[in-house]
Amino acid sequence: MLVASFSAPALAKLQIAAVWMFQSSGPRWDPWRVWGDMQWPARTIVVILLIMSAWSLGVMIDRWIAYSAARKQSRQFAPMVAGALRQGNLDEAIRVGERNKKSHLAKVVTSGLLEFRVHGDAREIPDDQIAASQRALERAEAIVFAELERGLSGLATIGSTAPFVGLLGTVIGIMDAFRNIQESHGNTLTAVAGGISEALITTALGLFVAIPAVMMFNYFTSKIKAFNVEMNNSSSELMDYFLKRSQVGKG
Repeated sequence: MLVASFSAPALAKLQIAAVWMFQSSGPRWDPWRVWGDMQWPARTIVVILLIMSAWSLGVMIDRWIAYSAARKQSRQFAPMVAGALRQGNLDEAIRVGERNKKSHLAKVVTSGLLEFRVHGDAREIPDDQIAASQRALERAEAIVFAELERGLSGLATIGSTAPFVGLLGTVIGIMDAFRNIQESHGNTLTAVAGGISEALITTALGLFVAIPAVMMFNYFTSKIKAFNVEMNNSSSELMDYFLKRSQVGKG
C-alpha cells in the first residue's frame, strides 16, 4: 500500500511532464521546407557543397580501399620475395611481385628485378647495369608515390575551400535578410528569419563538408609517408642484394 501511494503521484507527475514537453517541443526542422524557402543563390551554394561532399566521400572510399589492399598484399609479398631472393631465384621473386600487383612494395621491387634480370644470369654483372637497376627503382618509386597521392590534392582543396563556400552562403543569406528588412519597412525577427536561416545552414554545411575532408587528408598523408619509407627501405635493401650478387660474380 505504501509503495502504491508513492507510485501513483509520481506516475501522474511523469505524465504531466511528458505532455508539457510534447506541447512545448514546437514544429520539427524540415529540410525540404527550408529548401523551398531558399532563394536560388543559397540553393546554388548548397548544391555546390553537396557535390563537394559526394566527391570527397568517393575519394575517401577509393583511397581507403587502395591503401588497405596495398598494406595487406605487402605483408604477404615481403617474406615471400625475401625467401626467393635468398635462394637466388629471381624468376620466382618476379612472379611473386606479379601476383601482388596492388602492393606498393611489389611494384617497386619487381621493377628493379626486371631491370636486373637482363644480365642477372651473366657471370659478371657490369656496374652500369647496377646503376640502371637503381634508376628503375627510383622511377618506380616516383610512379607509385604519384598513384598513392591520387585524389588527395582535391581532398585538400575541398577541406580548405568548403568553409569559404559556406561563408559565401552566409553573406548571401545576410544580404537577403537586410533586403527583407528594407522591403518590410521594419526590424522584426520574422523579416530576417529566412535570410539568417539560410546563412546558418550554408555555414554548417560548409563545415560539415570540410571537417571530414581535412581529417582524412591528414590521415592519408601519414599513410603515404609510411608507404614511402617502406619503399625507400625496400629499394635500399634490393640494391644491397644487387651489389653483393655482382661482387660474387666478379669474385
